[in-house]
Amino acid sequence: MAGNSAASFHPPRRALMGPGPSDVSPRVLGALARPTIGHLDPAFIGLMDEVKALLQFAFQTRNELTLPVSAPGSAGMETCFVNLIEPGNKVIVCQNGVFGGRMKENVVRCGATPVMVIEAWGEPVNLAKVKQAIGAYPDAIALAFVHAETSTGVASDAAALCKLAHNADMLSIVDTVTSVGGIEVAVDAWGADAVYSGTQKCLSCVPGLSPVTFSAKAVERIRDRKTPVQSWFLDLNLVMGYWGGATRRAYHHTAPVNAVYALHESLLMLKEEGLEASWARHRRNHEALKAGLEAMGLSLPVAKTARLPQLNLVAIPAGIDEARVRRELLDQHGLEIGAGLGELAGKVWRIGLMGYGSNETNVRLCLSALESAMLRQGARMEAGAALAEVDRVYGGAR
Repeated sequence: MAGNSAASFHPPRRALMGPGPSDVSPRVLGALARPTIGHLDPAFIGLMDEVKALLQFAFQTRNELTLPVSAPGSAGMETCFVNLIEPGNKVIVCQNGVFGGRMKENVVRCGATPVMVIEAWGEPVNLAKVKQAIGAYPDAIALAFVHAETSTGVASDAAALCKLAHNADMLSIVDTVTSVGGIEVAVDAWGADAVYSGTQKCLSCVPGLSPVTFSAKAVERIRDRKTPVQSWFLDLNLVMGYWGGATRRAYHHTAPVNAVYALHESLLMLKEEGLEASWARHRRNHEALKAGLEAMGLSLPVAKTARLPQLNLVAIPAGIDEARVRRELLDQHGLEIGAGLGELAGKVWRIGLMGYGSNETNVRLCLSALESAMLRQGARMEAGAALAEVDRVYGGAR
């Protein structure tokens, strides 16, 4: 029987350079291993206040309703939709990859009607198309879009999109799962109303929590809704009693105490580094990776103006077995990179440089491993050219 051979699990060591999760700092893993206390313990209540303040820093907001949902980023997405959207509503949803499609699915499951603004995969959300949709559907109550589309490595203009929503008296719902900590996220400056993220990308925390933040306008919408929120667990009218900041907190659910320790530590690390410094580090390592990839004859198909530094889309050359390359990287180098999704499956790799994993060591490992794997498949490239370019970039950065 399988049960007789059960033993403690010891995972292999990996360099996580896919679309997430990303490498986790030893500091964060150490925090995760600290003694568990009760979720209503006064010491934990104090930690909750600190986590809220640190999340406000990461999101660049003063929103009172800022908290980590006790589930991954997909639950953060659902939290925004089920609390703000009611049956019969219309919602303008921008889709330029997988996760815009998931927004649409949330709208449908709320009993509302999605008005789709579709853009080609690999392109940012088109502002003119959004403006046209807003004009055609002035009764829509919200505009939803993905700031950093993980499936394509594309950034869209969040500030401009939120402004379009605000000017039309619509709420804005923004996915920042891959962007917080990696590129600028400025919730208050954008005027964003409902924003969700994840812990396992540029925050370099373990998966399992979803930071969210809601504007005063969004909170008013939640409190004034005419129908009950369809999810009991994600109903913010109830969750506010636990995370709302009152001296006495009402029991709602048992928070994942140790995961909150880990998030607190990862946010401390972000604050110690500084937001601008973190963004600059992601950009610098992206430029080194890009230079090395191009020296190998590989291309990054996303336009430079819309390219995410933390999630790099790389076109696969003709004649290369992309799955074999990924498997070789994993088996021989302990390195994980991502495959393409949806329309891009089999056409691209997705190479992440997120959070703690955005560093020079990972850039060099990835390029040398890719070079080795592709040379074995007969790719024509100059051995060592990629790392020579990396030396040039980092030498100039110093």
